[in-house]
Amino acid sequence: MQDRLFYPYLNKTYPEIVKAEGMVLKDSEGKEYLDACSGAVSSNIGHGVPEVIEAIKKELDQVTFTHRFKFTNAPARQLAGLLADLAPGEDNRVTFVSGGAEAVEYAIKLAREYFIELGRPSKYKVVSRWQSFHGNSLGALSAGGSVSRRKRYSPMLLDFPHAAPHNCYHCPFGQERSSCRLECARDLEQVIRREGAENIAAVICEPVVGSSLCVSVPPPGYWPLLRDICDRYDVLLIADEVMSGVGRTGRFFALEHWEVAPDIIALAKGLGGCYIPLGAAVLRGKIYRAFKNNSGSFAHGHTFGGNPVAAAAGLEVVTYILKNKLLENTRNLENHLLGQLRSLQDKYPAIGRIEGIGLFAGIEFVRDRSTRRPFDPSDNITDAVVDTALEMGLVLYGSRGCADGISGDGVIIAPPLNVSENDIDAIVQRFDHVLARVFL
Repeated sequence: MQDRLFYPYLNKTYPEIVKAEGMVLKDSEGKEYLDACSGAVSSNIGHGVPEVIEAIKKELDQVTFTHRFKFTNAPARQLAGLLADLAPGEDNRVTFVSGGAEAVEYAIKLAREYFIELGRPSKYKVVSRWQSFHGNSLGALSAGGSVSRRKRYSPMLLDFPHAAPHNCYHCPFGQERSSCRLECARDLEQVIRREGAENIAAVICEPVVGSSLCVSVPPPGYWPLLRDICDRYDVLLIADEVMSGVGRTGRFFALEHWEVAPDIIALAKGLGGCYIPLGAAVLRGKIYRAFKNNSGSFAHGHTFGGNPVAAAAGLEVVTYILKNKLLENTRNLENHLLGQLRSLQDKYPAIGRIEGIGLFAGIEFVRDRSTRRPFDPSDNITDAVVDTALEMGLVLYGSRGCADGISGDGVIIAPPLNVSENDIDAIVQRFDHVLARVFL
């Protein structure tokens, strides 16, 4: 039978996966792969968890769809309550979408309309950061600062202001962590001032920058300062936790590490655990009350938002994480994962940086470790590592442009939250063999 799928890379051959369990994938030829990056850093509890599959089947037997503009359903209400209680802030409310880009679009539009509800329609701009990624829809892509992803669509993108990222390994201000004065956060404040605070509705940032910065953990004090800046200029703070949320960093929400409560949180990926498409936006009580006490409506949404089958899956995924203490497991295994990866640095001079938090680790490759000089983009180092790994039965998540938006190569290792030390050892051992083939 002719394959009629339109693939992302038309000159590549894609193995057909026929079985998935835990972090092991098996293709139609019988070859097995270790899923070291949880799919797209999203299969947070691994594949084939019976409780989630059973929850989906049970809901399919009861209700397959309810239109959120006309009805509600029990799984969506229960999951909303659970997420609202887990999230920082007070009197939270939750709405559901089908994925990360939708969650970001919802947050951006919500921020704009919030200030309309308050009688301040001049506040409409949303500030983001360079070397960020918030999704591939045109609105989310406009907010994002990933140069390579934006390039071909630049004539179509909206004019979102962008500030400097926290990229401590390649600090745009020439600082080291030891001398950091949080210039990156203060640059965001300068963007607000240049654009005029009266025009700024929100700031959107990833708490831990994932794909576009190969896991960049912010310097201490960054997020509290960002919260202070937003409060001083009356700007909403949107946390894009699509990749860093749902336990990936060892806390359910990454911002819990810095004891910061954003105004809106965008969630997806691990929320549905890759069992079913699911995303969410969590909003603080003050935003809910602004709509409740004025127009009484925020009529934005998508067809499958709040789908009962998706909500049932998400409810079981979150319950499974909490019941099995996977947040604790993630925190406990952080040092083991990073330690095992750092043990490879002496063997491979091309490893310039290993950084991570929880079970979320980035490995950046450089041509010269002493100067942190990246490889030339034409060397295609990321593709070489990712493709070689796949040939050798290891699934990695690539990160390109992580030095300056154009240059910079790396991979992300982010196994499911229920892995063991032995699982991590198996991943790192196979990764070692991959690096030997590419760099030695």
